[in-house]
Amino acid sequence: MYARILGPLTLTDDLRTVTPRAPKQRQLLSLLLFHSGQVVTVDECVDELWADSPPHSAHSTLQTYVMQLRKILRSAAPAAAPAEMSLETRDRGYLLAVGAGRLDLHQFERSVEQASVARLAGDHVRESELLHHALALWSGKALADVTCGPLLRTRLSGLRETWLGALEQRIDADLRIGRHHRLIGELSVLARQYPTSENLHAQLMIALYRSGRTADALAAFARLRRTFGDELGLEPSARMRALHTDLLNSAPVAESVYLPGPESTPVSLRPAG
Repeated sequence: MYARILGPLTLTDDLRTVTPRAPKQRQLLSLLLFHSGQVVTVDECVDELWADSPPHSAHSTLQTYVMQLRKILRSAAPAAAPAEMSLETRDRGYLLAVGAGRLDLHQFERSVEQASVARLAGDHVRESELLHHALALWSGKALADVTCGPLLRTRLSGLRETWLGALEQRIDADLRIGRHHRLIGELSVLARQYPTSENLHAQLMIALYRSGRTADALAAFARLRRTFGDELGLEPSARMRALHTDLLNSAPVAESVYLPGPESTPVSLRPAG
């Protein structure tokens, strides 16, 4: 059995899709998957499913949803084989046990962790490969077809930030190994989607500069400065202003800009090699 939450909610066995159809069951399953291996209390489940307006029958209705989810999981488990997912009752709540490699979120997190190890070792080719794999696990917005309550909305907000950090790190790794030309199109789109993101604009400016398009790199900074002024009443950070100055001065190979990552290793403004 395999579960996906990095996109539409999907639960499959070897032959078919067994994803619950009822909205509340889908919501509860999503909450348990997000917290797989951890106890989710009854109160947390009720809060997620009904927020500030739980019915008088909330606890008994929750028990019915749990029973229905157990039935689905058991029906999809191979005969005479260890359960790859099991829903257990624990003190004050429920725990969804998920086997290794059976949830796309776990695979994503594992690849991101391995990429950080590769980065610290200076292996940016391996770092890029791992992050490309991690990001390919996503098929749109996480839990795109699930109605989410307060607990899931909080987790999704944090997961979105993790996704964006992994994306920025992957682009950084690609810049470090000289893939600046192929990044320009992607970064141009991302800079429009995240008009106040200094990291993405810095990466776009570096990719353009390395590709011999200094004027376009300076124009990207000018757009960022206008957006900061119009929307925030601020100037870009000192780091971005320093990058702008370096581009104006055609910075030599020794000069560099710092991009996000687990350590502050500089990226040369000039192409690798």
